[in-house]
Amino acid sequence: MPQKPDLPAPKPRSERVGFALVGLGKLTAEQLIPAVRTSQDAYVAALVSSEEDKGEEFARAFDLTEQDVYTYDTFEQLADRDDVQAVYIVLPNSKHLEFVRRAAQMGKHVLCEKPLSVNAGQARQIVDACREAGVLLMTAYRCQYTPEHWAAREAVQSGALGRVKLLDSIHAQVEDDPEAWRLKRALAGGGPLLDVGIYSLNTMQFVTGQEPEWVFAAQHQPAGDLRFREVEESVSAMLGFPGGVIANLQTSYGAYNTATLRVMGEDGSLLMDPAFPYGGLGLEITDQNGTRQPAFPEYNQFSLEFDHFAQCIQQGRAPWTPGEEGVQDHVIMDAIYESARTGQVVRLSPQTGTDLYRGTPPERPGQ
Repeated sequence: MPQKPDLPAPKPRSERVGFALVGLGKLTAEQLIPAVRTSQDAYVAALVSSEEDKGEEFARAFDLTEQDVYTYDTFEQLADRDDVQAVYIVLPNSKHLEFVRRAAQMGKHVLCEKPLSVNAGQARQIVDACREAGVLLMTAYRCQYTPEHWAAREAVQSGALGRVKLLDSIHAQVEDDPEAWRLKRALAGGGPLLDVGIYSLNTMQFVTGQEPEWVFAAQHQPAGDLRFREVEESVSAMLGFPGGVIANLQTSYGAYNTATLRVMGEDGSLLMDPAFPYGGLGLEITDQNGTRQPAFPEYNQFSLEFDHFAQCIQQGRAPWTPGEEGVQDHVIMDAIYESARTGQVVRLSPQTGTDLYRGTPPERPGQ
């Protein structure tokens, strides 16, 4: 379990936002619950699991009672819990729409794991459900809350690298278990692009503040490999951003663990290696002043994410990574799959401006 960062003591519970965690898998057990213990503005008030026994086991381990445990069938009973103001949906992608709708109908704000859904159409339904219910919706793009990623963004957008020309990002890992839900199209909606490649895509948009204008892609689904009967093994995509900026994205479930982001400008470059794990991020910036590796205060990525959404709920502000950004990423990923299928360039709707789908910037550690 991750070490607890040396952070100030959380606020009194009465001043924090209570969350129900929906889905008790590895991410919840190993990252989310420990992270909430370092959160300043959030706490876990309830757990929702497919198995009541599993939920009660989690409750005993994390200082909750059996009365704080709900199943998918009793989920609506959370409507009576005034101390549960928000839910965090941590379920397979295809289940997001159902549970976001159910949460929104109870008047609960929603933090939803990425990708927001399985395609742009269902993602739009998620946004509509929350808008109609008058609740906030945030897509859990944790990398947009780290100081390393913000330093990379500032290096790009300040002009320190000169005019940006090229971006390159690889996010790959080996998925060994043929029965993993991520390899089931009905649950995941696709392969590595929706799961890990989305970090490359979303971070390139984040550091530039812009959206791609076209995509051209290819994918590979090896014959005879039981893991890839339903989803692709690898995807490679070229994306064209405004001003002639070209980006390359590569993602795979069959290649050695790699998580990098490189940005190359006329006067400098930056490298994040690794760029996307839960901790230990690396950042090296080279510009006309030389090469440096910035240092940052200790933090927990998920705590920053919890805190931002809790603050948005308390202050009535739009989250930095709202549901609309999740929809836009699905629009781009749908286009990548279409290009891979047809072998043609797919053009996207023209976008004008920067950070078009983002809300209120988050507070940042050390500032």
